[in-house]
Amino acid sequence: MTDITMEKIVALAKRRGFIYPGSDLYGGLANTYDYGPMGAELLRNIKNLWWNIFITKRADMVGLDASIISHHKIWEASGHVAGFADAMIDCKNCKLRMRADHLVENALGKSAEGLSPEELEILIKENDILCPNCAIKPSQWTKVRKFNQLFPVQLGLIEGEGGSGYLRGETAQGMFVNFQNVLNSTRVRLPFGIGQIGKSFRNEITPGNSIFRTIEFEQGEIEYFFDEKKTSWETLFEKWKEDMYGFITQKLGINEENLRWRPHTDKERSFYSKKTEDLEYNFPFGFKEVWGLAYRTNYDLTVHQEASKKDLTVTDPVTNEKILPHVIEPAVGINRLMLMLLCDTYTEEENRTLLRLPAHLAPVKAAVFPLLPNKPELVAKAREVLEMLEGSIDGKIMWDDRGNIGKRYLSQDEIGTPFCITIDFDSLQDNAVTVRDRDSASQERIVVASLMKYLQEKI
Repeated sequence: MTDITMEKIVALAKRRGFIYPGSDLYGGLANTYDYGPMGAELLRNIKNLWWNIFITKRADMVGLDASIISHHKIWEASGHVAGFADAMIDCKNCKLRMRADHLVENALGKSAEGLSPEELEILIKENDILCPNCAIKPSQWTKVRKFNQLFPVQLGLIEGEGGSGYLRGETAQGMFVNFQNVLNSTRVRLPFGIGQIGKSFRNEITPGNSIFRTIEFEQGEIEYFFDEKKTSWETLFEKWKEDMYGFITQKLGINEENLRWRPHTDKERSFYSKKTEDLEYNFPFGFKEVWGLAYRTNYDLTVHQEASKKDLTVTDPVTNEKILPHVIEPAVGINRLMLMLLCDTYTEEENRTLLRLPAHLAPVKAAVFPLLPNKPELVAKAREVLEMLEGSIDGKIMWDDRGNIGKRYLSQDEIGTPFCITIDFDSLQDNAVTVRDRDSASQERIVVASLMKYLQEKI
């Protein structure tokens, strides 16, 4: 990753319509991003793949789409209102606000997760860590203090507690509070999982690594419920590690050299978790979490049962015993999967830059070129090919007639388009087209009648 910088990734992402700064027309809004035409397609392809592999194709899984806004009592019961906070610090000189653990990590090059505000403050003072923005000496830091990340929402015209809610800080709670609804409306039996993809919101300070950490982000979370007396959590944990790693390496095609598992220390692990591990990727800014796996015991169902006064147990069909299931949670940042793909497939060659995206994930599957866009007969033939492919290929087919053929190739390479199809004067005679492969830049002549099958097999 030494040759790839975030500056290069960010520049390509904006230039080719993957990622734009949020509210760009009005000077931007910190920690927000918009996804352009290419980014929206790529993000959708990743989400569809995740859903298909982990929800649709598994008999032991069901899906859910819970509300983004939820009752304030959910977040009080889960512990988020009291404990969902980061340790923040401000520079008195330039007014920069940042997470204290990120300040320590960036300055000392070691993890500071799980440290208390007091411990972070001691490290900052002992190592005389300067503000990364103004670097004034001596440093002028405020005290480290807790800052809650939840976004409160006031609903309608109701004053007070009755109209208060929160934008969800994670998708997990929607699955816990709907646990009995799922049991009552489906035929699932333990062990089984509930999964969903959706937006979450955290009012946190980010270190500026593009979409890696933002205040609005998309999660793919699964809560896998089981009877701990009948099913070994250790076995389930290892099986989920295999499934997660297989998805990253086999379905997304990520280079294994850039991946590692990192167990959480006792200090940084959540108090309700018996074991947590992160699958990390080596971004240009270092190894960071993409996918987390935690054994949460039955903490969540327990607190919601107590707070709601509702029975959330499952009755064993054989023994009639009441069970409050335990849960293992694989939780992935969908936006981080996209950033990881951009970083891992970004390639610089002597005369071009390209994204070697897997064909099934590429935002554009193929681009159709009339060799000379000012020749009506070539344009007409190219339109025929475009319409044929649009009706047969699962994915976006792009029309491109801007600039010379070489510039069109370079543009499609940066988008990650696997195949470019050129219609030339010979096509009018032999009904064949030239297909260029993105990765090798090699060209092959394919008759139009065989083109659909050719691309379907490749994609």
